[in-house]
Amino acid sequence: MTNKQRAAFVCAALKEIYPDSECGLIWTGDPFRLLIMAILSAQCTDARVNAVSETLFAHYPTAYDMAAAPLEDIEKEIRSVGLYHSKALALKECSARVVSAYGGKVPSAMEDLLTLRGVGRKVANLIRGDVFGLGGIVADTHCIRISGRIGLAGGKDPLETERSLEKLIPLRDQSAFCHRLVLYGREVCTARNPKCAGCALKEYCKNPAV
Repeated sequence: MTNKQRAAFVCAALKEIYPDSECGLIWTGDPFRLLIMAILSAQCTDARVNAVSETLFAHYPTAYDMAAAPLEDIEKEIRSVGLYHSKALALKECSARVVSAYGGKVPSAMEDLLTLRGVGRKVANLIRGDVFGLGGIVADTHCIRISGRIGLAGGKDPLETERSLEKLIPLRDQSAFCHRLVLYGREVCTARNPKCAGCALKEYCKNPAV
């Protein structure tokens, strides 16, 4: 079986398990909201980010509002997410850049997104895929771990994983595939004590625990 065939089988298996896959961040169709929430999600759970975002966006619903907000006020709003000092600065400077360079609208081009503070390729691909329908591999820890275990990518480098998977997963399926990997990584193929006995991907796994 080639890697492309294996990828197709894995995509189909995950789609059967999670037919309605979507981002765990509740961004209500607002590109700016998803951008800010994605920055906040670093080393933080989606549930915590979703909770914090309710009051954060009630006070600062647009890039203009966030850019104009006092830094200490943003810090107070996001204190519970961890790393809130650096994240607050990222939110403020990212918003200021969206306002000054892009007229308050989140850009779609990778090179533009990467000019925003707090945005790396993982966040940029999330935005490009979920907001603009442009696809993109979101190489987070679940994606890297599971792709390595089933032989679709090797190593722990996010860019290496992204480059490997984008050759194997059709563009139209990339965003949903990555969301499904997150769900599967949380529920079945966990970092510690994966549930290999009942794993739907076990026949494709190169490192089964059972």
